Amino acid sequence: MPSAKQIKVNSPNVVYTADHIVSNYQYDTTVVDVDSHGVATITPVKQNITFKTASKAPRLGVLLVGLGGNNGSTVVAATTANRLGMTWETRRGTQAANYFGSITQASTIRVGATASFQEINTPLSALVPLVNPNDIVISGWDCSSVNLFAAMKRAQVLEPDLIRQLQPHMESIVPMPAIFDLEFVAANQDARADNVIAGTKAQAVEVVRKNIRDFKTANNLDTVVVLWTANTERFSEVQPGIHDTADNLLKALERGEAEIAPSACYAIASILEGCSYINGAPQNTFVPGLVELADRHRVFIGGDDFKSGQTKMKSALVEFFVGAGIKPECIASYNHLGNNDGRNLASPKQFRSKEITKSNVVDDMVASNDILFPDQKKPDHCIVIKYLPYVGDSKRAMDEYCFQIFMGGQQTVVLHNTCEDSLLAAPLILDLCILTELMQRIEISTDGGKTFERMRTVLSILSYLLKAPFVPAGTPVVNALNRQKQAIENLFRALVGLPPENNMLLECKTRQPFTH
Repeated sequence: MPSAKQIKVNSPNVVYTADHIVSNYQYDTTVVDVDSHGVATITPVKQNITFKTASKAPRLGVLLVGLGGNNGSTVVAATTANRLGMTWETRRGTQAANYFGSITQASTIRVGATASFQEINTPLSALVPLVNPNDIVISGWDCSSVNLFAAMKRAQVLEPDLIRQLQPHMESIVPMPAIFDLEFVAANQDARADNVIAGTKAQAVEVVRKNIRDFKTANNLDTVVVLWTANTERFSEVQPGIHDTADNLLKALERGEAEIAPSACYAIASILEGCSYINGAPQNTFVPGLVELADRHRVFIGGDDFKSGQTKMKSALVEFFVGAGIKPECIASYNHLGNNDGRNLASPKQFRSKEITKSNVVDDMVASNDILFPDQKKPDHCIVIKYLPYVGDSKRAMDEYCFQIFMGGQQTVVLHNTCEDSLLAAPLILDLCILTELMQRIEISTDGGKTFERMRTVLSILSYLLKAPFVPAGTPVVNALNRQKQAIENLFRALVGLPPENNMLLECKTRQPFTH
């Protein structure tokens, strides 16, 4: 099947200028009204939208909270190995650096077919210019002071020959001191915390803000994205007068309120510096006041919790079975892992944060089918995570799915999945930062191009990459994996004036030729 490395859309609806891609796009949707008898009246709605996308990818910096952890050190190691074109020896032969697992770097989408019905596929970056991950400047914070070579060895994620080659590039990188509060992570993390910002949380936020400014200036960056890939925190106890409004949150920070989490402190610092903030862990960082603060400063936020292994499989499987009219009745998920994330999750409060994000992944699929679920009762769903040091970063995930099929019959699917945790999460981190940067270059107009604005603060477009998509109130949560991926692909198509992919292939189903 042919693949295109570069495309240009030949349409009066798209204009390529030196600085922008301008697309006039007709958005087709429906409004549905359901009466008391259950009769739905569906009204098709058309909205003309103008997209204006800056066509030059900027110089991007990424600051990772948890730089010295397994994910952080793997991201830096991988981008370094790719940039330098490294190869290394393994038991299976010579391996070359790649970005497998990244949708922006290693996936393609169908853009159409030739006159002879040969389908043409292209990388996402061929539609709209994206930042090359090799060009991203990466730094960050960590509560552990070890350099990234030592962190990479400690993580035991990468092959020894690659670690050896990376040593001169990694040992000079030392994380900046981090905001740390033992009240929000497991007590077993205390021994690791030898690189901590002193003073109050308000003072720490000011230190982080200065770190961001200095990083941007020192590296001549156009924009910076901050991403949390540190330990899972316990849920904050959301309280009136503290978390409810932006002003109350800032005042509470100054007062030194105990229930302001370190992740919230980083988010506040990022927002005040105009930097998008991505929450890659399951805690409730985005309290109402923080969302309001982001909206006030027109800064993007996105979360929660990387969707890399077991949960991605679960959302794909449940979507498939519900779509096939088969009823999931019981889901039992068991995990054991041996990295520091697993050690932290051995604490009940931190595990509870993870349990919530893993549990919610089936909710919208249950809500979508009242034939299978007339009372909207969710399937029985149990999640267990155990810390087992021996397995290290190669998490074992075991799932049993029980379904009701035709005429009361039963089907059981058992799945064993060895997830190399950080090697699945690292490309997601890159995708999250690259897609977030692209969103910063997009402006939208609904008045024919007279006035433009950026998208809303919460980046729900990132949902494909996150377990518990955080969305604005009044917006439906979408956990179905295919719908999440289609949202990304169809947005890319809209940016260059292409219609959404419908897979009907009507041009192949009639003897009368289509006119072009």
